[in-house]
Amino acid sequence: MIQKPLSVPGHIRATLILGLPLVGAAVAQVGLHVVNTAMVGWYSVIAQSGLVIATSSYFILFMLGTGFGRAVMPLAASAKARGDETELRRSARMGLWLSLGYGIVIYPVFWFSEPILLLLHQPPEVAREAQAYLRIAGLSLGPGLSVLVLQGWLAALGRTQFAFWLTVSAIGVNSVINWFLIFGNGGAPVMGVAGAGVATLSVQLFSLLCLALYAALLPSLRGYQLFRRFWRADWPAMGQVWRLGLPIGLTGLAETGLFEASAIMMGWLGAAQLAAHGIALEITALAFMAHVGLSNAATIRVASYQGMHDAFGLRRAALVALAISGSVVCVVIAVFLTWPEVLVRQFLDLNKADSAFVLSFGAVLLGYAALFQLADAMQVMALGLLRGIQDTKVPMVLAAVSYWLIGVPASYVLAFPLGWGGPGLWLGLVVGLFAAGLSLMLRFWLLAPKPGMAGKAAL
Repeated sequence: MIQKPLSVPGHIRATLILGLPLVGAAVAQVGLHVVNTAMVGWYSVIAQSGLVIATSSYFILFMLGTGFGRAVMPLAASAKARGDETELRRSARMGLWLSLGYGIVIYPVFWFSEPILLLLHQPPEVAREAQAYLRIAGLSLGPGLSVLVLQGWLAALGRTQFAFWLTVSAIGVNSVINWFLIFGNGGAPVMGVAGAGVATLSVQLFSLLCLALYAALLPSLRGYQLFRRFWRADWPAMGQVWRLGLPIGLTGLAETGLFEASAIMMGWLGAAQLAAHGIALEITALAFMAHVGLSNAATIRVASYQGMHDAFGLRRAALVALAISGSVVCVVIAVFLTWPEVLVRQFLDLNKADSAFVLSFGAVLLGYAALFQLADAMQVMALGLLRGIQDTKVPMVLAAVSYWLIGVPASYVLAFPLGWGGPGLWLGLVVGLFAAGLSLMLRFWLLAPKPGMAGKAAL
């Protein structure tokens, strides 16, 4: 139970204790894909281009399914604040049901990804490499989303350290499998990008098993009986997770779709430009994950105060989380502007063809990436705060309008009719992210309960 009233230093400490492991786990999760991009890049630029498109395609579908795990987090945090242990168990179990079912339904898209990508005018060799990865890695979608559910449930209970260290260890497992299967080391078959797919699947299954055992067997968690009668449907709880989670997933789809559209449009410029785009996105994603972790911490803290009907604590917790996120933004901008080539070089074998161009173009894109750090942080923090007060439907609309009616058209116009190419495409991303960040942040502060009000503001 959160103590109240809490001073600003107390809020900072509580947010960092909860948030730093979440930040670390989020950064480490992206680190898995950064490792894949780097190691496949050492194999070949064409394979790396295929992996960029494959990863973008995977994540657009992954983000749609993340709503169930994201919904479990505020539901569990609010239930914990109320002392409702039954609700803690019910929402998490149905979140797992929905996540696994979604993974099964979506898999045919991965199996037939090559013809889909060809319809989107991707180069045939890039589409072929992308499908080789997705047919294997696509099997990890359900397990990966289930990992997210368990991480959210544990985070709501204040158990964030285990997920962090598990994800860090998963990077090592991923790297070892890549080393054997991408390049054929140690007598293993040379699988190229498909080897990275095997590594992705193996890591998600490993992580799910470890988290499930931890939640079921740790003495302090065993009493929640998370997996008790797991096979029995709980339709009211499933409906609650679905209603809250589907808009969250659609919001994530809108955002990820913005970046997927940018990858497709960058592919029209060429495979080397697409490889540079992918590298720059991987680097920015690492920085973005810091805000994702802080956003999740903000969701839990706001939801806890919401459950206790403490409007003053809720608003102060939100302000502190935003201040910490803003400090991270300043550091990241300084790094991107100071060492862009150093960062991009880590993903390339400079002896390979086109590597010099990819290095210089990727460094230019990182300069533009610094421009949208503030907007990107603003929108993800606002979404986390809004989830904390269980407001997800209107944010979904605001995000969709910002990304698809503003961001995507701006990217296209700047890149092609105006002839700015890749830099123009990235400036369009800035426009869409700022539109989302400003509108979502305004909505939270209009809706957040004010001192003297009980419960949640009327929506």
